[in-house]
Amino acid sequence: MFDPILVPLDGSLLAECVLSHTVAIARAYNAKAIIFTVLDKNQQHISAQLFDLLNWEIHKAEAAQNLGKIEERLQKLGLHCEIIVQEGSVAETIINLAQNQGAKLIILSSHGHSGVSQWGISSVAQKIILSAPTSLLLVRAHLPASSDVVENAYRQILVPLDGSRRAEIVLPMIAHLARFHKSQINLVHVVTTPEMARQLPPIQADVDLSNRIVERNREESIRYLEQVRLSSPLNGIPVQTHLLTSDNAPAALHGLVEQENMDLVALSAHGYSGNNQWPYGSMVNNFILYSKVPLLIVQDLPIKEEPVIVDRSTRERAEH
Repeated sequence: MFDPILVPLDGSLLAECVLSHTVAIARAYNAKAIIFTVLDKNQQHISAQLFDLLNWEIHKAEAAQNLGKIEERLQKLGLHCEIIVQEGSVAETIINLAQNQGAKLIILSSHGHSGVSQWGISSVAQKIILSAPTSLLLVRAHLPASSDVVENAYRQILVPLDGSRRAEIVLPMIAHLARFHKSQINLVHVVTTPEMARQLPPIQADVDLSNRIVERNREESIRYLEQVRLSSPLNGIPVQTHLLTSDNAPAALHGLVEQENMDLVALSAHGYSGNNQWPYGSMVNNFILYSKVPLLIVQDLPIKEEPVIVDRSTRERAEH
């Protein structure tokens, strides 16, 4: 499902916070991990006239040596690894490599050598996320507790669902991950309160109508979550369902993540209202910027509609 996995690193400890997740994902899917560094001359703050080719070659050798050490650490944990060092513009080179290597997943730190900032993700991470041709695991940047790479544990996995088939494409992938790590999957659906006319305070009839709509949606959502819980991809996996009601679905989901100490959030790139012309739906964009826990985004394929073929006699009858 996620093989091979591309893991971009920039030599910083912040970027290496993804390594424990690389072990957890690669072992679960028996996938090869491609550990990758891009060296960009434009980021070395050296003018073209003063650029020292010898020092640049030394810099490349040091980068390869650093990746080699990481490769050794991962191989001791049973991972099949490959290391690559390339030159070029960071984001573009990573995207090209993902395409050339047929990567199924990119594991990415939100920040790297530039340090953690007030922005949810770095500018390089943003470019990669918006252009990635594959699924993504975005890890909020933090300094690893030690230099030892350990396998990350996903005890609690949150899967928000909106009732659409597109949102449910994450289930087979997450079921596989949960079985390997003996995780509990938490299915959640948020019933949003309907918007009412705001020119005047709502009258009782408006309140009653809103309550009836919410209750009707809750009844259907209870049946929906139970149906998904009993579906074949989740057979044999501990599953907990959560039904929330809120006028702000993202805020309700973030609250649940914090309240239940979730270790991972998994979302389809698009849901019920997703538009194929954008890389991600609004809920995914919100979690990219504000999620405090690792975020797995499963990129769904555009739905291709088959042309409707009408034979000539049928068309002629319709015209008459």
